[in-house]
Amino acid sequence: MQDIRLAIFDWDGTLMDSVGRIVACVQGAARDCELAVPAPAQIRQIIGLSLDVAMSRLFPLSSGSGSGSGSGSGSAFDERQIAALIDRYRHHYLHDATPSPLFAGAGELLHDWRSRGLQLAVATGKSRRGLDRVLDETGLRPLFVTSRGADEARSKPDPQMLEQILDELGLSTRQAVMIGDSVHDMAMAEAIAMPRIGVTWGVDSRDALRRHGPVAVVDSMAALRGLL
Repeated sequence: MQDIRLAIFDWDGTLMDSVGRIVACVQGAARDCELAVPAPAQIRQIIGLSLDVAMSRLFPLSSGSGSGSGSGSGSAFDERQIAALIDRYRHHYLHDATPSPLFAGAGELLHDWRSRGLQLAVATGKSRRGLDRVLDETGLRPLFVTSRGADEARSKPDPQMLEQILDELGLSTRQAVMIGDSVHDMAMAEAIAMPRIGVTWGVDSRDALRRHGPVAVVDSMAALRGLL
């Protein structure tokens, strides 16, 4: 991978150990909206997607579940319910006490790669506001040359956010690598033939990640650090 000039990271489950917090906040949002609370395994499957897509998949409200207001189709009610779930999720995320530290070795890896001239970027299912908050809280913002949140491009696995990053930096797909813990990350990069590396400390298994043809799947930050 000698031609790689840019490493694009997913955030949740790849750099930050935030899966437990996300699960707790989705479950809290479901309880607030008086909906069936999804199991942790169900929630893990949607981590990395934009919130509107994630909530729509977790809570597929039927078109016949209208609010009774006489407004017509159930889709308007569905949109309001999804918006309410997102609002409650964001509320819980701001106030939930579940720890969400960086994974051990993540900061060292980023500083090492940046010091050796590799450009770094983020492509995440977080909103811009959420991403900016964690970049500032972790002090990592200066290390990244650019980033994209879920409200700035179509949701993973659509590759639009990767295409935007490449266009901004004037790089080709072969000069960048996508690093992530989910099949959504792998499928996004696969869609534009970008090299990709899966990490097993997040949401998806080695076997699931391998189905998308990564150049490597690693089990530790040290192993990842040695690839570039």
